[in-house]
Amino acid sequence: MAQVSLNEVSKIYSGGIKAVDRVSLGVENKEFMVLVGPSGCGKSTTLRMIAGLEEITEGSIYIGDKLVNDVPAKDRDIAMVFQSYALYPHMTVFENMSFGLHLRRYPKSEIAQRVKESADILGIKNLLNRRPRELSGGERQRVAVGRAIVRKPLVFLFDEPLSNLDAKMRVQMRTEIHKLHIRLQTTIIYVTHDQVEAMTMGDRIAVMKDGVLQQVDESIAIYDHPRNKFVAGFIGSPPMNFMNGRFVRKDGRIYFDEGKIRVKLVEDMYDKIKPYLSKEVVLGIRAEDIYDKLFVSNAPPENVVRVNCEVVEPMGAEVYLYLNTGINTFIARVGAHNRPQVNQDMDVVFDMSKAHFFDKNSEETIV
Repeated sequence: MAQVSLNEVSKIYSGGIKAVDRVSLGVENKEFMVLVGPSGCGKSTTLRMIAGLEEITEGSIYIGDKLVNDVPAKDRDIAMVFQSYALYPHMTVFENMSFGLHLRRYPKSEIAQRVKESADILGIKNLLNRRPRELSGGERQRVAVGRAIVRKPLVFLFDEPLSNLDAKMRVQMRTEIHKLHIRLQTTIIYVTHDQVEAMTMGDRIAVMKDGVLQQVDESIAIYDHPRNKFVAGFIGSPPMNFMNGRFVRKDGRIYFDEGKIRVKLVEDMYDKIKPYLSKEVVLGIRAEDIYDKLFVSNAPPENVVRVNCEVVEPMGAEVYLYLNTGINTFIARVGAHNRPQVNQDMDVVFDMSKAHFFDKNSEETIV
């Protein structure tokens, strides 16, 4: 079994700099777990502590049932794929993939068999006699992954392995790694700053900020029910729109008042937001939950607002509208043929059943 458990794990550098702060995380056997967050959030440091490349300041790490705090990296039965391919330039692909097995004194016949199996899986069988300088970036990345596969480790660790690839190759390799996980049925912990990679690849996502674990869940659960404003803004593309304002009561109904626009809350939210009446809060709403009124029949008049369209960005299958209330700028994602005039006023509809509200001070989710 290849579960990985982190219990209150911290990494503190000299000077009291806390890169990772009491992270507790359980990764199930055969699970694809993604650690995601902005640069400097501690995700790679966490991965390196699991690998044994960084010492743990506090806490404990288990791989399976074994405490590995003091176990050297070479004895942890893990394989790591780095952002840089780290291939030996003077060796062939076969020699690069088999090097670790030679060091462990595996029989030549078994080495040849493992390399062949891995090359077949990755579609690089025809590259075994080439050297790294003769390969494309995507091919080099496949060789780096193949070098890890031949080890047949308990756990695979990926540290931003696609960062050096172009956009098209990133999409292709993302699919290949996902298919690889399905085929190998092993535990993978994958670090990335790209929330699209995280959303599409992981069985679950662990979102980090400033060394602190913010939320762990399936991607759609995090997207629909973020725990706080940071998670809401980080997960999703384009990012969630945020506006400061207040809850106000009028004629028995509750509205969010931004200063220039006012929209009505759905009644299901009333109980949770009552303690915040007349207080400053933050409205969060995603771009796809804002519609052009021209394309909405029977739009609730309380949720129709007049805005100015500043920029129109055609994206192919959809269009991004950059809108301004007079106080806030926000983005709406609309259909491909919906292209209003720039610098013209227009009416949009807020789908308040999809709205989120956050405490202005703590930034925790209210509803």
